[in-house]
Amino acid sequence: MANFKKIDSARKTFGLPDSATLEEIKRAYRSLASEFHPDKLKDSDKKTGEEKFKKLTEARDVLLQYCAGYRFSFKQEDVEKVCSDQNFEDIFMNQFYNDWSVNL
Repeated sequence: MANFKKIDSARKTFGLPDSATLEEIKRAYRSLASEFHPDKLKDSDKKTGEEKFKKLTEARDVLLQYCAGYRFSFKQEDVEKVCSDQNFEDIFMNQFYNDWSVNL
C-alpha cells in the first residue's frame, strides 16, 4: 500500500481536491489520459506525452488501490450522514445505468 505522500501526489496529478469520489477520479484520469495519449500526439510531442501518460496511469493505479482498500461503514448513523444530502436512489440508478451502457 502506498503512503500518504504517494497518494497525495497522485491526487494532485489529477488536480483533485482533498476529497473526491471514485467517479471524479475516473473522470479526471479519462480527461487527462485522452489529452496525453501517445496515439493522439504529434511525433514531436510523443516522448513527453508518453512520460506524462505513464505518470497518469501510475497515479490512477495508486488512487484506485487506495480506494479499493477503503473500509466503508454500514452503520445507520454513517449511512444517514452520507445520504442526507443526496438522493441515494437517483445516484445509484444513474451509476448503474452509466456503468451498464459503457460496457455495451
